[in-house]
Amino acid sequence: MPRESHTQALLGPEVFKKVRETPILVVGAGGIGCELLKNLVLVGFANIEIIDLDTIDLSNLNRQFLFRKPDIKKSKSLVASASARHFNPDSGIKIHARHGNVKDSANDVEWIKGFGLVMNALDNREARSHVNRLCQAGGVPLIESGTAGYLGQVTPFVKDKTECFDCEPKPVAQKTYPVCTLRATPSEPIHCIVWAKSYLFGKLFGEDDEAGDEQELNQAKGEAENADEIDNLKKEAAAFREVRANIGDDDGPRKMFDKVFKDDINRLLAMDDLWNKEGRVKPTALDYEGIMSGSFPTPPLRAAPAAAASAPSANGSAATEPKSNGAAPAANVNSAQLRDQRELSLKENVELLIDSSRRLSARTISHPDTILSFDKDDEDTLDFVLATSNLRSAAYGIPQKTRFQVKEMAGNIIPAIATTNAIVAGFIVMSAIRLLSGQDEGMRKVYLKTEPVRPIAGYGPNTPNKFCGVCRDVYIPFKADVARVTVGTFVEDVVKGWLEEGLEGKGQVEWTVNEGSRMLADPDMEDLYEKTLEVMDVGRGKMITVSGEIKLGGEEEYKPLRPVHFCVCNPSPNAEAPYELPSTTPSIPLAPVKKVDKAPKADFEMLDNSAAATDGGKAAGKKRAAEDEPEGDAKRRKVQVLADDDDDDFEILDPKK
Repeated sequence: MPRESHTQALLGPEVFKKVRETPILVVGAGGIGCELLKNLVLVGFANIEIIDLDTIDLSNLNRQFLFRKPDIKKSKSLVASASARHFNPDSGIKIHARHGNVKDSANDVEWIKGFGLVMNALDNREARSHVNRLCQAGGVPLIESGTAGYLGQVTPFVKDKTECFDCEPKPVAQKTYPVCTLRATPSEPIHCIVWAKSYLFGKLFGEDDEAGDEQELNQAKGEAENADEIDNLKKEAAAFREVRANIGDDDGPRKMFDKVFKDDINRLLAMDDLWNKEGRVKPTALDYEGIMSGSFPTPPLRAAPAAAASAPSANGSAATEPKSNGAAPAANVNSAQLRDQRELSLKENVELLIDSSRRLSARTISHPDTILSFDKDDEDTLDFVLATSNLRSAAYGIPQKTRFQVKEMAGNIIPAIATTNAIVAGFIVMSAIRLLSGQDEGMRKVYLKTEPVRPIAGYGPNTPNKFCGVCRDVYIPFKADVARVTVGTFVEDVVKGWLEEGLEGKGQVEWTVNEGSRMLADPDMEDLYEKTLEVMDVGRGKMITVSGEIKLGGEEEYKPLRPVHFCVCNPSPNAEAPYELPSTTPSIPLAPVKKVDKAPKADFEMLDNSAAATDGGKAAGKKRAAEDEPEGDAKRRKVQVLADDDDDDFEILDPKK
């Protein structure tokens, strides 16, 4: 009996026929993508294309079960497709695997229209938005998904029936710190980690960038830092070039230690004005010989509130007195304690700094054309950041962090859990079957939560946001020979001659034509009319956006129209005309105008990883209510946006009871 016979019996012949024949696109072959591909093969989906830009890393093997150790450095999509075929080898399943970027020009609107369903298993917001726009332009249903720890979501998006991925803005969780806080006056462990990862590592082993130094100084000036601090930054930049040049010498790491943790700190201590501000704590210069001999006393931790002094530390034990000689306390040298969970002594941090510096220096000498960058899965770079951030923390009286904590904070990691990926992948397939069955009215957003009473919750999708700049815009396929179509031809013939026929109402119209952030034409700009689209680098995969304003008869003011996006595609084979347009002109409605006197219903709160880990996803901001929800509905939906750069990064919508 064929493996998929049970699926056919459950779904019925008509739906199962769609499962077998509908072309499916899977975007992403990571944690969710591996589980999803396996599920699709087992259910019987027979026409699958999967695309992923990434290659397999050692850290992927604990949860991405289609990969093995010999596959490291190979294409995720290619290996995943080869492995998944073995789950159902005799079913006639075809998997077209591509190692590439979904944002490549070849992946245009005509390409996306070749699929009956798109499933996102992506790890970054920009790519998600790109696929969402493609699906809206091509009218292809999209199933979005994501996981973060024990949290997960699956959301179907269908053009004109549900909201789209971009109907609600996703705030950017990019935390920044003033230059001089990182370089001179850190007060938190994260300041020292960011300094070690983004500044010190780059200065010693990254690209030698004098322009970057100048930009950093300009940033410090813009942040109104005092003149002494800025002058200190200039001297430091010059001194680092000499240290960098000699880091490969036998005594290079030692000289680097003295420069960074002794000389630089002494120079800062000489700047009296720097320490006059309330709350700033003077650092202690570290002594190499004293630390290595055990005679150097560990600088005391800076004063903490009384409540925190007796609170449990990160490992659950009460806070202890500072170490007196640079040796680790007995609890930290317990052989049973995991290496990554153990706090290092000052001496161990110095030894790790010297050792990692030599390893990194050897790499730069053997491969001089390769620019090193921090990678949380690179032992050498992680060891360097661990040691230098802990030594800086010690100098400033800041609590040190374990290897695991530094990796988590430097990599901005929410741990990926294989079980969560598997559950979410299962819900994706269930959602796909529902869509193929024509049960649009039964579409559900599914949430995996950490609430014991209700770990899985499902809700009906919201309606489209009428102000959305993605799903409410107009999209037109524009098959063109860009070498023969000029900007002037596009404006005069396509926009003014063809597009204006679709206007709702007649009147005076003014058009502006852009490609991305570039303006190609407007009522007062015709300079580029003679240039072809090819010369302007407007080719396949690009979108030409036409924005218009219309003054209807009898009215004095112009009103904005919905933007129209012409999706540039390759011309049809043997086409004689320079371009092709749809047989009917689309309707172009007026754009809605927001009322400024009414408070918006969308209010977002960005939660960092620590908040997500401690509250189990309970904290959230408000989300735009569905139009049919009463204003006082106790089940008002909320949105939680988790900031995570891990393989399974996502925006998780978390509706509450």
